[in-house]
Amino acid sequence: MQEGQFADITPGLLGDVVISCETAQNEADDADITLLERMSQLLIHGILHLMGFDHETGPSDSRKMEKKSLELLRKLEPNKDLNIF
Repeated sequence: MQEGQFADITPGLLGDVVISCETAQNEADDADITLLERMSQLLIHGILHLMGFDHETGPSDSRKMEKKSLELLRKLEPNKDLNIF
């Protein structure tokens, strides 16, 4: 949202995080976690992408994103057994 023809309209806007509730529920069921726990995982993942983290650019970047994801997840979720995925 900060690049291209309309970047100057909302210069502080990084972008959007869109989560499919249906898909999140299916993934939560598969992982035996709550929908809210899965939503926390997905929201953190999306926000980190907006902040420039990218797990697909190499092992080092992937580790950095995993570390930050877990750090934030521990702040949001009381379930200390919950991991990122």
